[in-house]
Amino acid sequence: MSFTIDERGRPNTQDYRVFFQNSEGKYISPFHDIPIYANEAENIFHAVVEVPRWTNAKMEIATKDPLNPLKQDLKKGNLRYVANVFPHKGYIWNYGAIPQTWEDPNHKDSDTGCCGDNDPIDICDIGNKVCTRGEIIKVKVLGTLALIDEGETDWKVIVINTEDPEAGDFNDIDDVRRLKPGYLEATFDWFKRYKVPDGKPENQFAFNGEFKDRDFAIATVKSTHEFWKALISKKTDAGELNCMNTSVSDSPFCCSAGDAEAAVKSVSLCFFHVHVRDLKFPQPSLPK
Repeated sequence: MSFTIDERGRPNTQDYRVFFQNSEGKYISPFHDIPIYANEAENIFHAVVEVPRWTNAKMEIATKDPLNPLKQDLKKGNLRYVANVFPHKGYIWNYGAIPQTWEDPNHKDSDTGCCGDNDPIDICDIGNKVCTRGEIIKVKVLGTLALIDEGETDWKVIVINTEDPEAGDFNDIDDVRRLKPGYLEATFDWFKRYKVPDGKPENQFAFNGEFKDRDFAIATVKSTHEFWKALISKKTDAGELNCMNTSVSDSPFCCSAGDAEAAVKSVSLCFFHVHVRDLKFPQPSLPK
């Protein structure tokens, strides 16, 4: 199974979008159409890379837009960039999300005591490769950190790309602690302080900031997959989320390939018209 991306607009602008296509060139949603499992029997998951390591632009799956392309987050109408928190440069892993998962904002987690953040579950890929924006990778789950972000449960799942040459050595969170000393401490510190330069307080964590192990993390991922199933089948209120998809045949939100392509074109046309409207043409001078 292979996927490609179709970039529209210019990076670092508000109209920049990264749409996804399947192997047949048909547009799909990275939120709903990319399978959660790359190999279910071995608990190998797909992950969508939103932010490559060492970069700062806060890219994310646009959960409220048709087909959920990647776009840059906005803060007070401006493009959002994550500050460099000394001694780190940008994101210190390939950062992204596992498709077909959803942290339900109406479900209070029994472990954290907080409801979900209304997004797919996040991943931090610790592999050596610096991935590209929109890349789909296959990952092994190693553990998780329970961030409490402004009162919401926001799981950060620690994973490693299965194509990493060292992937065979990593099977649980203790392997990260042993083979990449300091990486978990840096991860905790990054998530604790990355909003401080924006004037916000340090983030809080469940379990006193302890990383939970592989089995706990896999169970957490699978529970968010069940929440997603309820969402995509309309058993749960989607609210502002856009559940348009092309492959979940029993979903009331499933659409044709033609409808998906039309949705992509409508977004591009919308931005084109905005740009034309904003152009200022010089007024011709009249002869005297």
